[in-house]
Amino acid sequence: MKTKSSSSKIAIVGIGCLFPKAKDLLEYWSNIKNKVDAITDIPQTHWKVEDYYNSNPQTPDYTYGKRGGFLPIVNFDTMKYAITPNTLEAIDTSQLLGLMAAEQAFADAGYADKNSFDRSKTSVILGVTGTLEMVIPLGARLGHPIWRKAIKQEGISEDMAERIVQNISNGYVGWQENSFPGLLGNVVAGRIANHFDLGGTNCVVDAACASSLSALHMACMELESGKSDMVLSGGVDTFNDIFMYMCFSKTPALSPTGNARPFDQKADGTILGEGIGMVLLKRYEDAKRDGNRIYAVVRGIGTSSDGKGAAVFAPKSEGQVKALQAAYKSTEIPPQSIELVEAHGTGTKVGDAIELESLQKVYKSNDEKSFWCALGSVKSQIGHTKAAAGSAGLIKVALALYHKTLPPTIKIENPTQSLTQKDSPFYLNTEKRPWIHTQENPLRAAVSAFGFGGSNYHCILEEDEAVKKEMDWDNKVQILALSSQSLEDIEKQLQSCKDLTWQELIPKAWKSRLEFSPSHTYRLVIPLAEGISSISDVCHDLLGMVQKNSQKTFWTTPSGAYFCASTNQGGLGILFPGQGSQYTGMLRDIACQFPQMYEVLEAANRSFESNKSQEIPESLVECIYPKPVFHEEEKKRLEERLRNTAIAQPALGAVSLGAFHVLQFFGVQAQAFAGHSYGELVALCAAGCFSSEDLHRLSALRGKLMVSPYGSLGAMLAVQSDPETLESILKKNSLDLVIANKNAPAQSVLSGLSVEIQKAQEILTSLKIQSTVIPVSAAFHSSLVSKAQEPFGQALEQISFFDPSLPVFSNTIAKQYPKDTKEIKAILASQLAKPVEFVEEIRSMYQMGIRTFLEIGPGKRMIGLVNAILKDYNDFTTIAIDDSLGKKNGIFDCARTLSGLAALGYKVQLPLWSPYSSPSKPGETKVRMTVPLCGANYVNPKKKQDQPKQQPLPLEKKAEASKIIVSETKTIQPEKKAVPETREMTKMIPQNSQEETTLPIKMAQNISPAAKQPAEIQASSGVSSTAIEALRLSQQNLQILQKMQEQTANLHKQFLSGQDIALQSFYSLVQQQQMLLGGVSISAAAMPVPQMPLQEAQPRQEKLVPLAENKANESPKPLPKKPVEKESIKETQRKSHESLPAWDIRVKEQNHPKQSPGESKDAISKTLVDIVSQKTGYPAEMLTLDMNLNTDLGIDSIKRVEIFSSL
Repeated sequence: MKTKSSSSKIAIVGIGCLFPKAKDLLEYWSNIKNKVDAITDIPQTHWKVEDYYNSNPQTPDYTYGKRGGFLPIVNFDTMKYAITPNTLEAIDTSQLLGLMAAEQAFADAGYADKNSFDRSKTSVILGVTGTLEMVIPLGARLGHPIWRKAIKQEGISEDMAERIVQNISNGYVGWQENSFPGLLGNVVAGRIANHFDLGGTNCVVDAACASSLSALHMACMELESGKSDMVLSGGVDTFNDIFMYMCFSKTPALSPTGNARPFDQKADGTILGEGIGMVLLKRYEDAKRDGNRIYAVVRGIGTSSDGKGAAVFAPKSEGQVKALQAAYKSTEIPPQSIELVEAHGTGTKVGDAIELESLQKVYKSNDEKSFWCALGSVKSQIGHTKAAAGSAGLIKVALALYHKTLPPTIKIENPTQSLTQKDSPFYLNTEKRPWIHTQENPLRAAVSAFGFGGSNYHCILEEDEAVKKEMDWDNKVQILALSSQSLEDIEKQLQSCKDLTWQELIPKAWKSRLEFSPSHTYRLVIPLAEGISSISDVCHDLLGMVQKNSQKTFWTTPSGAYFCASTNQGGLGILFPGQGSQYTGMLRDIACQFPQMYEVLEAANRSFESNKSQEIPESLVECIYPKPVFHEEEKKRLEERLRNTAIAQPALGAVSLGAFHVLQFFGVQAQAFAGHSYGELVALCAAGCFSSEDLHRLSALRGKLMVSPYGSLGAMLAVQSDPETLESILKKNSLDLVIANKNAPAQSVLSGLSVEIQKAQEILTSLKIQSTVIPVSAAFHSSLVSKAQEPFGQALEQISFFDPSLPVFSNTIAKQYPKDTKEIKAILASQLAKPVEFVEEIRSMYQMGIRTFLEIGPGKRMIGLVNAILKDYNDFTTIAIDDSLGKKNGIFDCARTLSGLAALGYKVQLPLWSPYSSPSKPGETKVRMTVPLCGANYVNPKKKQDQPKQQPLPLEKKAEASKIIVSETKTIQPEKKAVPETREMTKMIPQNSQEETTLPIKMAQNISPAAKQPAEIQASSGVSSTAIEALRLSQQNLQILQKMQEQTANLHKQFLSGQDIALQSFYSLVQQQQMLLGGVSISAAAMPVPQMPLQEAQPRQEKLVPLAENKANESPKPLPKKPVEKESIKETQRKSHESLPAWDIRVKEQNHPKQSPGESKDAISKTLVDIVSQKTGYPAEMLTLDMNLNTDLGIDSIKRVEIFSSL
């Protein structure tokens, strides 16, 4: 195998997908990172649990599985994809939904316009397993001989047996001309190539559950060879019907508890899922040249076969190892550089154990490093999507690399034992975490897929660039911003939102953010989160609040809405918290979503590695966002590690500054800054006194100086008491402690030796004064850390220090820092051992004009203190970016912060929040026909609605019923009157059958023997002579139609020889309308169709048509044995058309008022549209005369002949 070079890198430039609970890429990634469980009970669209479920796996022909992952219902645009509605039932949804996923992928890559890329060198290579789901019902219909034989053996009469057989057959989709291509797996790719006019390779690959990566492997080779410039690859599987459940039940492989738990001790089997995942691939250098967005780079794929094993479906570790080793050897990439592995991970005990064994053989190294690679499986969320399994994992990993986020795996409670060993390279990642660079290598990941038959594939991917470029929006959190000059208008706007769905709210909220004005008198800004906020309930509550508080100028709600009617909001002051506010996972969601925070974390992590002490082996980001653990003792250990001052202060600085940069992006501008203790360092950085790089260095130094040898292992105690009372207690009990922090009028902090802190807490408890030990590792702001002042001051002298751009308030002097940089440095260095005068500091900010205090950082301790300090005032507001303390959606907390600031009148760039782009093209007004589709094959709803309920007939009625046979169709329900009138009888004869080909000869063959000979039809007490005569006429018409079919055979051949001729003929008919309006017969020579006898140009009646009321009793004239003269034909045509008023396109010469040309033209157009509608299933209102039969409507040459025959 040749060694890969940079020229053989393959770029993923576009992605399209449909997965359980995900209609597109945005929803799929959102579900992954937000740990959405997409496994549900079996929906009614697929199969009925009561019909097939049995908890005993040994029960024949029953399944013990009743849960799975199923595609959501999507609207399929039949016109867009040029597939006539009448053919939908004959086409497997893999082919239909595959078109949608392909379109998503092309559009995502910027190739929505088919002419924007070279289609001749674009290929489609997809993973599809075996035959499609459509083969099951079609094959089932062929069992009718067995059914009939079994029924007759039970003594059932022949008529009743036929009726039962027909009822059973009606439960399955019928065979038609589209059935064969509709059930073929290769046509999944073929339809895509056809629709997008792609000229490259077009095929599917079957490697069972490894089909996706097998297709990817072939696609990469196609690109490397130069045969293709772009390839659409991936996997498609919508096969979740009862047949597939039975397959996996009898293996057996399904989870009896209904959940896939990969690599968990409770794992007991897999769950089936549906999925479609496609990636658009280009050579890496081509993608760079063309300026494509690159999600990830495929570096190489290793493949192998298990060879001889225990069973053809049993996995084999040796084969899997071979595939892994081939991948790493071909790319010259060491396994130790891989930080994320998306495993095959089905949830079966044997399969997972063998896969782990294989991975560990390849990934274990000789060094002592352990737990360095995240392991996961998306099957825990969406189930095993079989042919699409590899693409589901591939897309997950590509997005993880692009968004620099380690994705979670759900349903893990206790990892399997091999993952808990100290030498294991792997850990199960159960939480979303920012993926920060900790190695010199690019971020790298791998995906595995293994299939029945011993097919093994392992793919290596890496990031394109180290920079996180995009905000990871998913539309799950919205800001609804309402503003107006009248309160009544605010109410109207709320009313208009009350009944919106979430999808309807998204564009509405986006428009509101664009139109919002902070200068409007009334401002109501509402943060909303899908699945948490009920739009209806929120709007209802807010309407009540608006009416109740109509005289108030400011109010808020517990849900986070802010209302303000004041234009004098005052100044905005930003506060940064100090040590003690930190916790593991702080501001995790913001860190994963916003590039601004990611960039700060990256820089802080690099700085920490250069400045940390040797006693700290972990990276800074690992301490902030640690690998998940599963026991309380381990969780406490991680929190204790973060309390270490040498870690806590750099961590606080990184998180707080990162969040500040996020708010800066949205245009938030402060009028003053302050920080509590360590937070003052961040405040000075935010005010521009020094760079963020210097902040990270100073944070690391300050943290180290707080402990030995300059610090002390002292402690601090928060006390709910005013400083005066506390001072008295200290003096009275001779406690060697100082009041280090004056946080609030009734809250102070003691600092000193740990033994003295313990004594103080006991005394305070006896006095019933509440106290709490602060989680810090030194006695800050006391003489015990005074020795740290000198080295810290020296460090301040070595950095570039600037005058603050905005006022910064000092803890030590309780007022604004002076402008002289030397004085600032001196005050800042002495702050380490001086008390924090926070109460007076906040009062100084208030006196300056600050009326809104915004806390940026973990927790909301600062705003709690501010509320206590300014409790005697009612004209201030406090907001915290971490309002829920990480217990709720962090993005919602951020939205709540921006909502509050915007409502208060501060400048906030709300349009930058979750930008929205309409899925429809600008100016697109054409009405579209859409059909709801899911993974199950489509069933026309009319089929169920129109099919009459069959009731057993009494024995005495059987003979009577067998004498009159009325053809049933899928969409026309027969009248139920016992003795129909002639007019009613015409309604019973079908006109609009949805069968694709209903040739007269086949119609005649399908009529029962009792109805073949008119002479055998006898009148009974239940049937009128008129009805019998009508049936005779219908039989005669069938014979006429048969003859006409033979006569038009030549016409069929000529139309099939050229679609252009048929199209030209169709339009020519419209162009001849004026001649028709004048009552002039158009000869065959006048039409641009092949010449033939005029007799052959008669309208071909494919369906039984209404009989005119005044012609019902006339005997049909026999067919001529030889061609008649043209004049006779004209007269016959005239009479024939007179008997078919609904289909008449001529102007009657007698007994009809003269129509205006405009009216006749409209009538002709309507007739044309109606005929096309009848033949295709398109609603007439969707059709226009300018539509192209092929590209717009998907009408092939055969169907065109049917349309012309009807005309």
